[in-house]
Amino acid sequence: MAAAKGKEPLNMVHQNAILCETTSKEHRHQKLYTQFCINPYTKIHSLTGKPMSVHTAVDEEEPNFLKGIHRSRLEPMKKYSHPQTESQEIGWNTTPLIDSDRTDRRLNSYRKNTELTNYMEAAWRLNEPIFP
Repeated sequence: MAAAKGKEPLNMVHQNAILCETTSKEHRHQKLYTQFCINPYTKIHSLTGKPMSVHTAVDEEEPNFLKGIHRSRLEPMKKYSHPQTESQEIGWNTTPLIDSDRTDRRLNSYRKNTELTNYMEAAWRLNEPIFP
């Protein structure tokens, strides 16, 4: 089939300019990571060394490794001293501002039953039509 009518052929100079701009943006925002850590969402149960090597620092590295695993499983409130994101600010401090007093009627409203509410509750339990 022939090319669509009214469509111009690709200009290789423009395509090259777009490619150069894209790669320069990628290089500008690229980060080089030199410290690697274990993914906290995967379960790792054992840490083994290479088969033909002699490990002298295994006893020192394993507790740090296990500390890292245990720390990754903690809640954010136990990991950090203050919230790290905006959404963590809601509910960060869960201690009540005042002590709860159940005898104070201003703060506690209990369910009250009257004759009408008892009647309607019984009607709902029987699942009968209330009005004929």
